[in-house]
Amino acid sequence: MVNFEQIKGFVFDLDGVIADTSIYHSKAWRQLAEELGVTWTTELSNNLKGVSRMDSLNLILKAGGKESAYTEEEKEHYATEKNTNYLNLLKDMDASAILPGINDFIEDLKRHDYKLSLASASKNSPLVLEQLGLAKYFEKRVDPATLKHGKPDPEIFARGAEILGLKPEECVGIEDATAGIKSINGASELSIGIGDPKILNEADINFTDTSKLTLENIKQALK
Repeated sequence: MVNFEQIKGFVFDLDGVIADTSIYHSKAWRQLAEELGVTWTTELSNNLKGVSRMDSLNLILKAGGKESAYTEEEKEHYATEKNTNYLNLLKDMDASAILPGINDFIEDLKRHDYKLSLASASKNSPLVLEQLGLAKYFEKRVDPATLKHGKPDPEIFARGAEILGLKPEECVGIEDATAGIKSINGASELSIGIGDPKILNEADINFTDTSKLTLENIKQALK
């Protein structure tokens, strides 16, 4: 594990780390799943965390035994429909959706001259950051449209370090999903999991919620 002094940058996931946008994603995906006749379950909802739009749609179709029921063109149509539903739900989002402690943590990182980037699979992340009032902190963002592989592949977090001009071992990745933790670890960055440690058991460091995400707590966890 790295020394605290080695850390120069933080690569953030968005959903479930910076803000709870997952509730909006879940609502939009559930609307679509029900339209397609697929039973919505908590397990299915959890499996979609941190996964790209098309991969999420394929997981829903698989859950309903409908993997071969639609053409690629039809799938694109449904993925677009979900995104339209999601954007409509997002209109009500503001800074109150920022998770506990995240504002203070980001301010503290900037005070200590750490570099920040965003590694979200969501193509809507620029809009979400604007709605939250946090866009100015995340000028460096991985464009998911440029990626060949989704999480758990390490590509997105490796790119998150690259756009900061840092080596992977100089970066911390922060995630709330198993696929994301695997991505961070695969990129050889220090992984911080936000959530249930039994589920995120591959994370180097675990905090049960964002309010515990502080530089001091990270420092202590690395001792």
